[in-house]
Amino acid sequence: MIVNRKEFYGGAGMMALFLIILALFFAPLYGGHNGLAYLDNLYNSISKNSVNYIDMVQDTAKNVSGTEVDVVLKGNDAAQIEVMTRLLESTGARLVPEDAGLRVTGDLGAILQTAVTDVEDMYHNRGAAVSERRGGLEAREGLYTWWHLLGQLEKQLKKQSLFASAKDVALVITRGVEPAYNYYGVEAQRMSERLGVVIFSLVFYVVYTLWYGFAILFMFEGWGLKIGH
Repeated sequence: MIVNRKEFYGGAGMMALFLIILALFFAPLYGGHNGLAYLDNLYNSISKNSVNYIDMVQDTAKNVSGTEVDVVLKGNDAAQIEVMTRLLESTGARLVPEDAGLRVTGDLGAILQTAVTDVEDMYHNRGAAVSERRGGLEAREGLYTWWHLLGQLEKQLKKQSLFASAKDVALVITRGVEPAYNYYGVEAQRMSERLGVVIFSLVFYVVYTLWYGFAILFMFEGWGLKIGH
């Protein structure tokens, strides 16, 4: 039984408006995207600037120039080994086929600098340049293969107790390869360029959440439900 019609129907009206806005939010009204996708793209584009460590990984690659490595890198299958071979050949390393992988002997600095060249292009969405440089290889596949083989390289260096070199490889992976792969295709924007939209979205989120909460509260109180002990 409704004990307070004004409060109950006021809450019901608030809930109806909440649902209407929710439906509009998930409609493709924002450049062909719904509101969630639009905001996701917005915050991705803003956060991309915060993961630009290209200068750091370039310096790391240069600093290990002349460090010789001799490791065996495994591939998941023959196709991946073929891509690994294509990438590593461009570093000047000596390659010998091993069981389910490659024995790689070469300059760690040259390997990392070659990887960082692809990383920089991918971070700046120049996938076509990577594909052309790698003989038509799909750019994201190439970067994924760098991630795989550098991960293998890090593990092998640790097994050889070359922990400083392994740390440098890990830095190139986490500060270079992974951000470039994850943010490929995203156009970087500065917070100052979209400050109005960012502030509006945050304020809207708080108000919208509170609106829902008060709608539930008014409906329950109007219905006569009370919290007691």
